[in-house]
Amino acid sequence: MPTANDLRQGFLDYFQGHGHAIVPSSSLIPQADPTLLFTNAGMVQFKGVFLGEERRAYTRAASSQKCIRAGGKHNDLENVGHTSRHHTFFEMLGNFSFGDYFKGEAIDLAWEYLSRVVKLSPERLWVTVYKEDDEAYAIWQKKIPAARIVKCGEQDNFWQMADTGPCGPCSEIHYDQGPGVPGDPFPNGEGDRVIELWNLVFMQYHRDEKGAFRGRPATTTPTSSSRSSVRSGRWPANGTARRRTMTGRCVSSRTTCGPSCS
Repeated sequence: MPTANDLRQGFLDYFQGHGHAIVPSSSLIPQADPTLLFTNAGMVQFKGVFLGEERRAYTRAASSQKCIRAGGKHNDLENVGHTSRHHTFFEMLGNFSFGDYFKGEAIDLAWEYLSRVVKLSPERLWVTVYKEDDEAYAIWQKKIPAARIVKCGEQDNFWQMADTGPCGPCSEIHYDQGPGVPGDPFPNGEGDRVIELWNLVFMQYHRDEKGAFRGRPATTTPTSSSRSSVRSGRWPANGTARRRTMTGRCVSSRTTCGPSCS
């Protein structure tokens, strides 16, 4: 069985082989962001790029970011201790596109990595998409039966950095660990049977102070593993991990809906 180190390095090697610059994990204490006490996601060190405030020498990046979630908007504290997959400290594997690829290639990369590199059985994978994201739904239909693609609402499959600013629909990949693990046999249900592995966030909108959306001029895509990360370096016994992916006009993700949440 691969170790956490094997899986981390394999992830970085895979995306480096697809033209991504490997960016080291940034400090757990954000150095130039007074809005955050701790780094809570892989996209934090790229926040200026997503907001259009800076440019990088590369348009594709991948990282394994150390994260702390102990407060703020996305902290999961209510789930820590109640599930085997929520932690206050973890590593988030992420791949990012800054004006390069968007939904099609982001989905292709995630699917190929999980099904061909990690060799997870496609028959055990589920996907959730935002209910109005017909483009992503159509792409997923080429890879997975429609019966295992679940449309969810804004609470579960629409990502936003804050009340205003970059936002957009997301697609999440989930893995069914089988009836031997307690829980519902569908995504975002009770228990740990079906767990989120990957979240692809498509930041294609900007929400203004009135709540109105406008399109973003450049596509940016962040993706990550559970909440697209390898949490605390712990992967399920079958060798899978929860991972979140953001890709672009920006990509990232959320989870929590049952099969009828649309």
